[in-house]
Amino acid sequence: MVSVLRLLSLQRFGAVCGFVFPFVALCCIGMAIVSYSEFSWFDNALSDLGVVSGVTAFVFNWGLFTAGVLGFFFATVGLFNFLKNSAICKVGATVFAVATIWLSAIGIFNESFSPTHFIVSLLFFVTLPSALWILTAALYLKGEVKLAFFTLSSSLIAAAPWLLFFMFHYTPNVAIPEIISALAGSIFVIIISYKMLKTLNDV
Repeated sequence: MVSVLRLLSLQRFGAVCGFVFPFVALCCIGMAIVSYSEFSWFDNALSDLGVVSGVTAFVFNWGLFTAGVLGFFFATVGLFNFLKNSAICKVGATVFAVATIWLSAIGIFNESFSPTHFIVSLLFFVTLPSALWILTAALYLKGEVKLAFFTLSSSLIAAAPWLLFFMFHYTPNVAIPEIISALAGSIFVIIISYKMLKTLNDV
């Protein structure tokens, strides 16, 4: 009985981290943009904010690092236990956890750390939709059909801006595909965190 209560408590903690981490990331990105009037959605990458002197770089880098840590707890404590009924569930949660590590790494290794910054950024934007694709199958096998289709949609929205960018180069720089991909992942996390908490409250 104690172990079950402990598990439920850990899952609740993971779900709460899932609610918090997208808001930390997006709010810090937003504050960094507001603090740097020269930022352009067309001519900049979001990571350019990480090397602007003063509060801009601090808020941006701290936000991504903290969000990645919270996201790691969401994946390993919350999501991993919520989807523990098959190997593919564990793989999906693990890949998502890896994506959050790369997110924190973006905050640590800003553009001053070349080529490390490019590598960790690339790995984040590859592993995020990859994790969502795997989680689509995991949720479908779990019987969460509607949530599975929602996750599939999130994965396509996360990946499409990058595919279109490399095919058509529709914008001079990458801030737009970055934010679209980040928003898709954030909405997924918030929805599944709500589902996790709802499931725990029904126990």
